[in-house]
Parts: sequence; C-alpha cells; structure tokens
Amino acid sequence: MIDIKNISFRYAGSKNQIFSDFSLQLKENNIYGLLGKNGTGKSTLLYLISGLLRPSKGTVMVDGMKSIDRRPEMYEELFIVPEEFDLPSMTLDKYVSINQPFYPHFNREVLESCLSDFELPSSISLQELSMGQKKKVFMSFALAAGTRLLLMDEPTNGLDIPSKVQFRRVVANNMTDDRTLIISTHQVHDVESLLDHILILNQKRLLLDASVGDICERYSFEYRTPGTATDDVLYSEPSVQGNAVISPRTPDMPETPLNLELLFNAVILDKVKIDAHESSNR
Repeated sequence: MIDIKNISFRYAGSKNQIFSDFSLQLKENNIYGLLGKNGTGKSTLLYLISGLLRPSKGTVMVDGMKSIDRRPEMYEELFIVPEEFDLPSMTLDKYVSINQPFYPHFNREVLESCLSDFELPSSISLQELSMGQKKKVFMSFALAAGTRLLLMDEPTNGLDIPSKVQFRRVVANNMTDDRTLIISTHQVHDVESLLDHILILNQKRLLLDASVGDICERYSFEYRTPGTATDDVLYSEPSVQGNAVISPRTPDMPETPLNLELLFNAVILDKVKIDAHESSNR
C-alpha cells in the first residue's frame, strides 16, 4: 500500500538531515505504531506519506500513486490527523456538509457512533469545544471518512485518562479489513493494546520493523523479583513490581503480553533486534 524508496529530506534552512536514503514498505490491514525519540522524523514521515512534504530525493508511493502529485484519487482514500490543528467556527453539521463530499465512503452512522463513544452530542458548535473535545470530534470525522489510509500524529495528547480509554475503543470498533492506520506517538501505553506492527525510528534509521506477533514469539516480557536468575536476560529495568525484563522465548514458554515501553528502550540501546527482511517473510 505504501512504498517509500531511498528518500532524503531536510527542512529548508536547516542543516539537520531528517532522512537520508530511507526506505520502508507498509501493507494494508495493519495498525502501525510509529515510535521514536523527539526529532527523529515521526511526524515528518507522516507528512511525506500524505504529500504535504516533498522529499528532495527518492519516491513515496501510496497505492501506486506518487504522494507528491497530490491526486484527488489518493486523498479520497487518505486522512491525516495532525498533532495540532484548529477547527472553524461553525456547527458540526455545517462542517460535515462542507467536507463530506471529498470522501466517497463517508458514513454518518460511524460519525455518530464515535461521538457517542466519546460522550459527545452530534449537534455541537465547534468553537465552543475544548481542545480535547475538538480532537475527539476530528478523530471521529477521520474514522467516519472511511479512507483506506488513516494517519494520526500523537492522537492521545491532550486527552484525559478516561478519554484515552474511549480512544482505544473507538479505533478498535472502526477498523475494517482494508484499512491501514499509522499512529505516531511517544505515549506508548495509550496505544500498545491496539498495535499489530511496530516501527522504531532513531538517527535517520529504522531500528525495528516487526509485527507484534513476531516480537512476542521471539521474546518474553515479564517481571522478576530481585535475586532471580538473570543469565538469560537481554534487557532489564527496575520497577515497583520488580525488575521488568526481556528475555529470549523458548518454544515451551507461554507468550507474554508486549511491554512496548520496555521494548522501545531495549531497541534504542541495541539490546533487542529483529531483522526487518526476515520478519516480513515469516
């Protein structure tokens, strides 16, 4: 669905090269978690995919179309929710009537269902909403648009704890078999239960490109009390529950839930590796 080949990019006036000869392929029917430290290019990558930024070298293809061409056929199937945005001073009904025609698969029932899950009425004036409420409305519209590709940049920023629970439920309830969702975030606990594929960026490189299934098949995530044997431990961190550890998983061991924060820290420190090419062919 998305084919990124050998792209290079840096912002005008900056000496910092964000991407250099960077490549990545993303398939449909996945929820990708795009992780990385601040400044590693997570948001930039979403804007390059959407055609809002242009690489100085290389190509970004979305469903066989160059993203930089910004063809209407591509935007009918693509929606991006940026980290920061504003909504016009109008009613939601007016906003929908203006923007719905751009999305052939827009579904009003999905919009109302999402708003209900977010505990918001369908008849509202956008200018009267808090920033958190605006984010809920915009994400509801994004899901209702029915696009095959949905990009979200830090979607849980500005949401309180109950709203983050609502966000996970809304996304899970509205994923379809042909939809691909890319979530760029540093709030890993907010989204880890949603994700089925992990991408970790660092220093212009892709450190990890693997499915959650592959990760949990190869590694065990658990808590061990102090004094427990650590000969097999690849990475550990102290916690109130004991030491959080990652160790190789053997066939006789049950699978454990993914600890995404622990995995991220281990990958950044080069303690855990999964070859992207090997993983994609499993």
